[in-house]
Amino acid sequence: MTAPAPRTRHKFLGRLSLPERNFVAEALRTETVGGVLLLVAAVAALIWANTAGGSYEAVRGFHLGPGSLGLDLSLQHWAADGLLAVFFFVAGIELKREMVAGDLRDPKAAALPVVAALCGMAVPALVYVLTNVMGGGSTAGWAVPTATDIAFALAVLAVIGTSLPSALRAFLLTLAVVDDLFAILIIAVFFTSDLNFAALGGAFLGLALFWLLLRKRVHGWYLYVPLGLVIWGLMYNSGVHATIAGVAMGLMLRCHREDESEPHSPGEHIEHRVRPLSAGLAVPLFALFSAGVSVSGGAMGDVFTQPETLGVVLGLVVGKAVGIFGGTWLATRFTRAELNDDLAWPDVFAVASLAGIGFTVSLLIGELAFTGDPLLTDEIKAAVLAGSLIAAVLSGILLKLRNAKYRKLWEDEERDEDLDGIPDVYELGNPDYHLRMAAIHEKKAAEHRRLAEVAGGESEDGNGPA
Repeated sequence: MTAPAPRTRHKFLGRLSLPERNFVAEALRTETVGGVLLLVAAVAALIWANTAGGSYEAVRGFHLGPGSLGLDLSLQHWAADGLLAVFFFVAGIELKREMVAGDLRDPKAAALPVVAALCGMAVPALVYVLTNVMGGGSTAGWAVPTATDIAFALAVLAVIGTSLPSALRAFLLTLAVVDDLFAILIIAVFFTSDLNFAALGGAFLGLALFWLLLRKRVHGWYLYVPLGLVIWGLMYNSGVHATIAGVAMGLMLRCHREDESEPHSPGEHIEHRVRPLSAGLAVPLFALFSAGVSVSGGAMGDVFTQPETLGVVLGLVVGKAVGIFGGTWLATRFTRAELNDDLAWPDVFAVASLAGIGFTVSLLIGELAFTGDPLLTDEIKAAVLAGSLIAAVLSGILLKLRNAKYRKLWEDEERDEDLDGIPDVYELGNPDYHLRMAAIHEKKAAEHRRLAEVAGGESEDGNGPA
């Protein structure tokens, strides 16, 4: 009787394919720059709010927009409902691309980041609820600590100077993409006010027209941008959070190449154009008008004494790390995945703790959860800032402990001795590569021999060192 063939084991956090590596590198480069701007905007908001609070409140409370269209909004609301729609538009494209061309296209490979992200949202929510049930607080903010801010996390990596291997960075990016998807669903399901069905119907008709134009291969930004603004305005007036419009339009874009003659899919092309606007302008401006809260000694003390704020801090710092790490470990056990030989489980825990930085979407959900209580809203924001800061410091320490290992892995990934623009690790099976490397090594050896002969000649003449 023939023995059954052994089941192949999926390699978790293994080397990315070259196209995926290049895409991840480009995406994270933009997000890192945006993350630094986000840090600057958050610090500026805190300084402004705590040194000239009256002017800060006056500016972010300033209203503008056509009231007849239901869009007479404060600058703070324009940032939260308008600019973040751009952020979620990019998130929608990222999710679509991951599903058709990235890690999420393969159900077996997708299981790990999806389970990790779900556990990384469920456990913080559970930690928040338990903290408030035991402390007698409000459970309305259960969703606040469930989000991960990829831009802020990458800014922390840039500040501490760690060289994470591409597989760990891609895992963090995929976690954040799945996290964004479920954050969008949470906002749509749990934070939708009374519905205006006429406006909602108009938004759906606009989305149907948007989809039809894409299907018919109609080109021209001058068609899509005005249509997108109309869809956004109708969605805002419908009672559904307006950022849902951005996600829906992002998900409709085609994110796969139809043939080899097409260098990039339309979704990738548009994401490349819009991502700098999202990371460099939309998200920092949202932070500027949302992160300005009082950080006086009393206010910061309340963060660790009130059940609502303590639940947010514990959810971000403890819940995220335990949830993502535990979910990843369980998924590897049940999917028979093997951890990359170059990495260890403490590396996964360090990245899980980094995901506890939940700045942008956590601030947004905090505003939605406690919209009728401005004081508690500001305290929740302070808790988000405190929790994100603690998570950043903790993950920074953990990542620094392994930075020598990461740097070696990163250098091995980036080495390109034949200078053809492709890292050597992706060419080891290519005969042409080995011929080029043999020629390079022979050239170096010949140069060494020539230098040795010159040095020997100088020594015989008495003009050089013996």
